Amino acid sequence: MEKLLNIGRKIIPKKVFRAGQPVYHFLLAFAGAFYYKFPSRKIFIVAVTGTKGKTSVTELINEILNEAGHKTALLNTIHFKIGDKEERNLFKMTMPGRFFIQRFLHNAVNAKCKYVVMEMTSEGVKQFRHKFIMLDSLIFTNIAPEHIESHGSFENYLAAKLEIAYALEDSSKKNKTIIANIDDEYGEKFLNIDVQNKIPFSIKNAEPYMLSEKFTELTFDGIKMHSKLVGTFNIYNTLSAMHFAKSQNIDTLTIRNAVEKFSGAKGRVERVEEGQNFTVIVDYAHTKESLEALYNAFDKSDKICVLGNTGGGRDKWKRPDMGSIADKYCEHIILTNEDPYDEDPMEILKEMKEGIKRDTLPADRQAEIILNRRDAIKKAFTLAKEKDIVLITGKGTDPYIMEANGKKTPWSDTQVAKEELSSYIFKP
Repeated sequence: MEKLLNIGRKIIPKKVFRAGQPVYHFLLAFAGAFYYKFPSRKIFIVAVTGTKGKTSVTELINEILNEAGHKTALLNTIHFKIGDKEERNLFKMTMPGRFFIQRFLHNAVNAKCKYVVMEMTSEGVKQFRHKFIMLDSLIFTNIAPEHIESHGSFENYLAAKLEIAYALEDSSKKNKTIIANIDDEYGEKFLNIDVQNKIPFSIKNAEPYMLSEKFTELTFDGIKMHSKLVGTFNIYNTLSAMHFAKSQNIDTLTIRNAVEKFSGAKGRVERVEEGQNFTVIVDYAHTKESLEALYNAFDKSDKICVLGNTGGGRDKWKRPDMGSIADKYCEHIILTNEDPYDEDPMEILKEMKEGIKRDTLPADRQAEIILNRRDAIKKAFTLAKEKDIVLITGKGTDPYIMEANGKKTPWSDTQVAKEELSSYIFKP
């Protein structure tokens, strides 16, 4: 079926195909579910949606469920895992093709997993990748402007996110649950759907809590917990995962054990240690809200910030805003290449630099553009002094730098940081 549809895509005139795209995507979604015998009907599916935090939440839910003795499958931006077997997500998309997802669910059922934990995205909704996945639970983390050019407006972006909530509402499963962050102004919209269980959460549910640049302490169900994660945003991520666990009757002590073991998702506030006397963090932050939240999490340290603007051809409006946030928080700013696609990467960085106003600062603190990402990271390390922090943002675990004409350059911020640290620190 998929092959026939793809052949049709090649021979049908582009204008006709574009008009019929919704039908095309719907048919692919149905064909995948039909071919694999609608596997989501046979397993518990918990989805996580929102602008930020999805990957961290899915990873922590998986950790808690495993701590409670449950066999799980996990599908997110980083990897695909069924039981103890996993593979890296190299698709450069959170939700792969419909046949891939349905095959994944089918394999999870055959492996006798009890739960599937998965991210769901607005981009996936546009292509009906969420269709014919019968949800049991949905977690809403937050929402902020993103993918605006792709969706046409923030209202369309929000509507796409809400489609996932309506998919939960329409699911044939029994005893369904929506868990939503009510400190976000759109949380109530997700709670307004017609399902049996509605669980709102707020940062008040973690009080008393304490933040530092190396750990967090929070309280849940009257029990104090020590988390290796940092930042207010990670309190929200942790709360959403813990509320889901409670909805599954997992006791608070088991939840605490998992929370205290969890060292974070790869590429999400990931520390890189090679014996240096300063801190290096790799993080996916690619919206102005997530970038500011990350910088705030390390407000007591001088920051050397390496950043670019993910996604050539989209969300151009945020480029000077990203520069402005770096200008506000960073001691040194290095603008570098991320994923220009078919745009001129230098033009992207010049647009970012428009938001940086450092005319009165000394020359050594002016923002600089270093197009080669490895060279930019290397330069950041040469600037770092003892107890400084180098924040490398925008890519996280992204496996490629996406360039013109479909070129994909293999990449890992973490690996490059390790290599450059070793070379810089131990150079004879």
